[in-house]
This record gives sequence, structure tokens and C-alpha cells, in this order.
Amino acid sequence: MIGTAGRPAREGAREIMTDSRPNAADNPFLRKLERFVDLPEADRAALLKVSSNAYAVRAGTDLIREGDRPAGVFLILDGFACRYKLRASGTRQIMAYLVSGDACDFDVALLEAMDHSIATLSDCKVLRIAPETIRELVQRPAISSALRKSMLVDEATLREWLLNVGRRSSIERLAHLFCELHLRLRAVGRADEDRFDLPVTQQDLADTTGMTSVHVNRLLRELRQKGLIELRQKHLTILDLPRLRELAEFRSGYLHLGERAAA
Repeated sequence: MIGTAGRPAREGAREIMTDSRPNAADNPFLRKLERFVDLPEADRAALLKVSSNAYAVRAGTDLIREGDRPAGVFLILDGFACRYKLRASGTRQIMAYLVSGDACDFDVALLEAMDHSIATLSDCKVLRIAPETIRELVQRPAISSALRKSMLVDEATLREWLLNVGRRSSIERLAHLFCELHLRLRAVGRADEDRFDLPVTQQDLADTTGMTSVHVNRLLRELRQKGLIELRQKHLTILDLPRLRELAEFRSGYLHLGERAAA
């Protein structure tokens, strides 16, 4: 049973979607993989088929918990999810955001049990890819290469997040996170030139950056006063991207977007 993050499972957490067959133009999973390789038409069709039959999941729902045996891979087609770990005290550390087009590790089925939990931060459209389907996909060379490159980017992003909490100042952490999300969401068609949805709470941001929600609130106000961002009703507007990147010392190379994303 899929349950609410950090609390017992809840009935009705999943609602089946009825209009869940995305086409190539608005499929973030396909757009993400095409950042890395040129996909043959047959591979694109296979990915579109895999991306059908998504279902709605409410915010604050565990897709899988630490200790569970994985039974496939979750794919986020819309919304924000995260990887997290809980301490005995109940405090949470978010270790990655999964946004539109992101999938959990495709090698996760090799594990006997999950070493972390995955939960939705906002209402999401999600689907689970069965292990046998994964085996079929990785038999296609172009898809296999794209998935491998995607996992390498996930590893590079984790290294950047480690640098974030270990060496960057508090305000630099937030600025860097906003720069990263802006670029990742633009690459899959989920952000404008200076604006994107940020459907997370201040507590989520605190658990991501290793701060308190009070500190996050103060830093958001400081970033706004500096004329760098505006955050209203879960929509983030970047008012001065060059200055925000300069503050964060943001270098996008670890995302390996290249010319494909720019196009």
C-alpha cells in the first residue's frame, strides 16, 4: 500500500487517471532522454507506450519506503517528488528532487530492500514501470544509453547537493537550488524563461538545505529584497538570473544538458 510520507498508509492514496496517454510533444520523460541521444522512432513509440496509464497521487504520499522491496521503477510525469531519509527523531533530510520526466533508479530492482524512501511533495502524475518492461527497454541500445546517461546525471547532481549542504552558505544553497530547478524544468518544457511552478513548502526547502523553516523564510525574504526572486502562491519568478547564478556560483555542467537542451 502506498502511504502518506512518514505516517501509516492511507486508503485512496491513488486515483487512476483517465486522460493519461501523453504524446511526444508534451512527454517530459521522452524529452529528457532525447537530451542525451537521438532515439529511433520505434524507441520513441516504446517510451510513449510505457508512459501511458499514469495515475494521480496526492501530495505527501510515500511511493515506496525505506526497507520495502522494490517492485519496479516509479516515473514522475508531472509534479514534484523526492528521495528522503528519516532520523529516529522524525527529522527528514531530502536528498533529491524528482520532477517531471524523472525516474527512480532503473537498477533498483537489483536491491533486496530500499535504503531510502520516495514520496510526493505535490500532487503528481506517476506510473510504475514493471521489471519485465525495464528489461525490454534496456535491450534497445539507444534507450539503454540514454538511461545510463540519465543515471550519471543523477549521481552528478547528488554530488552537487553534497557540496551545497557542506560548503555553500545558507543563501547560496537556496539560490543554487532555484537555478538548478529552473534549468531542469526548462529542459522538459515545465518552465518559462524566468518562471516555474515550485509546489513545495518552506519546510520542504528546509529539509532539502539543512536549515529550519524560519531560516528559509528569512532567506526567501532576503532574496526578494535583493531583487533576485519572487515567490507567490507556489510560483517562483527569477527576476535577475545572472545575479542569482553569480550568488550561487552556479555552473550547469553537472546537468550535462548541452546543445540538445538549449535547442
